[in-house]
Amino acid sequence: MADPARAAKLAQRIKVVVAEALGRRIKDPRVEAITVTDARVTNDLQHATVYYTVFGDEVAHSDAAKALEKAKGVLRQEVGRNITVRLTPTLEFVADQIPVNASNLEDLLREAKRRDAEVAALAAGAKHAGDADPYKSAQEIDEDDFDEEELDLSGDDDLDEDAHR
Repeated sequence: MADPARAAKLAQRIKVVVAEALGRRIKDPRVEAITVTDARVTNDLQHATVYYTVFGDEVAHSDAAKALEKAKGVLRQEVGRNITVRLTPTLEFVADQIPVNASNLEDLLREAKRRDAEVAALAAGAKHAGDADPYKSAQEIDEDDFDEEELDLSGDDDLDEDAHR
């Protein structure tokens, strides 16, 4: 098992080597729109996963995937020449979904901002359901509010103070 830091450095180097090889060594026009975004290497340094994005529609995505599968051997050979490990790792190419997820997230944020603006517009013209200040101020409180004479507890014959202790 290799050190995870060494695996991360190797992954970074593989990402650079594959990106350069796509531009320099592979003459397939289907790989021109490919951008290598990330690479990950297992801790035993035997397998590398290379993430890529493609600018274009679904046809361009499928063509790029086919071109990468066809060029996998040449790219692995380039990686083997440019890194210093005993065994050259196998390469696996995975389409990166981050741009798609980012655009979906931007759409959700745009929708939330629009709804917040609608709520703010409704709140600007809203009025209170009751008084604007529902709490009584100190000037409005009369001493008549606290008269005990008005309280009539004589109607509660069932109340037995000793029974509830």
